[in-house]
Amino acid sequence: MKKSVLSLVMAVIFGATATATTPINGEKKDIKASESTVTWKGYKVTGSHTGTIDLKEGSLLFEEDKLTGGGFTIDMTTLISTDLEGEDKGKLEGHLKSDDFFGVESHPTAKLVFTDVKASGKNSYEVTGNLTIKGTTKSVTLDVSIYGSKATATMKVDRSQFNVKYGSGSFFENLGDKTIYDEFDLVVDLEF
Repeated sequence: MKKSVLSLVMAVIFGATATATTPINGEKKDIKASESTVTWKGYKVTGSHTGTIDLKEGSLLFEEDKLTGGGFTIDMTTLISTDLEGEDKGKLEGHLKSDDFFGVESHPTAKLVFTDVKASGKNSYEVTGNLTIKGTTKSVTLDVSIYGSKATATMKVDRSQFNVKYGSGSFFENLGDKTIYDEFDLVVDLEF
């Protein structure tokens, strides 16, 4: 009888432990990279530049239709300018891919991994994540909105935190109208 009671108690303890660590209704939804877009906008004293970068892969995690996690990888080799044409376009793209900026040859991808997700309204979330650019990882905050099988994430990134120093007033003095601001905007439109 003692063995039966002990066995029953052990089964209840181990059964409860196994249940407590199993996610309920968790669902991973892969991002359709070819149908998703990443748009960037960088600012300088005399204006701004815009462009796109391709998404390589990613996924979002949901529990009962609520965002709980996720992340994505960006293919930095696909970085292009959309506001210039011809020789100027080629020069800007080459410079942005060089070691002065994103060092794409040595660092062909950038990555964002969600570390905390908080609902901020209906279908909207404040997400904290670890962003890795040029081998440096920093915590960033972004806003994510989800509608059906689409999500939009918006964030400001301070390039100086990722060792992207070229033309930065944070590192160089007397740049005048050659100053390039440290913060740039990213808008990520995801299809999943």
